[in-house]
Amino acid sequence: MRVVSNTIALYIRLVHATSRWQTLGLEHPRQFWNAEQPFIAAFWHGRLLLMPPAWTVKKPMHVLISQHRDGEMIARTMDPFGIGTIRGSSAKAGKKDKGGRAALRSILEALRQGEYVTFTPDGPRGPRMRAGPGIVAAARLGRVPIVPATYAVVRRRVINSWDRFILPWPFNRGVFIWGEPIDVFTDTTESLEQAALRVEIAMNALCEQADRLCGHTPIPPADQPASSPAPSGSHA
Repeated sequence: MRVVSNTIALYIRLVHATSRWQTLGLEHPRQFWNAEQPFIAAFWHGRLLLMPPAWTVKKPMHVLISQHRDGEMIARTMDPFGIGTIRGSSAKAGKKDKGGRAALRSILEALRQGEYVTFTPDGPRGPRMRAGPGIVAAARLGRVPIVPATYAVVRRRVINSWDRFILPWPFNRGVFIWGEPIDVFTDTTESLEQAALRVEIAMNALCEQADRLCGHTPIPPADQPASSPAPSGSHA
């Protein structure tokens, strides 16, 4: 696993180093970096691969990951980029609540220390590009904003997986986009699901903008029947 994760990290560096990048919306996270104020960053699971290089500041960052094998691979891949990990809840019945509470405590402790946390609100199993309420609950308890982010590239392969994972090629051209901060804790009358929908809409708008800038038809979110409850997943 260590060999594979190191190879993935090297590939991330290769793609980033050999490509030309445009960064939009950097003023949004920068205002918090400059003020030493924490926030929760959010991006979709399918855009995971090239998000580590988007963290261009020497500020502590922790990514919430699941406890299954995929989460361990992500944790090892993040190591070379100086990004820490917080273990989320297990998908196995009977362990979810315990793992979720432990992860939430770690998230809140990191935020209290002025550090930063990132979620993939549709992970680890989807539905694709649909935000669960977990990220909102953490932001409310920590009283921090959610700052959405994404990337897109011109030359890529979209994997036929549940998250439509984007595999970018080296010697490319791409764009990183940071969105406006989303306040989910001031309005106490808004439900978790309503706030999560606002986060979801903002994140999908960013992805659509990024894909169009790179000449692609935007990847759509997964269909979700109106009668279905909001997904509870909130980690990578």
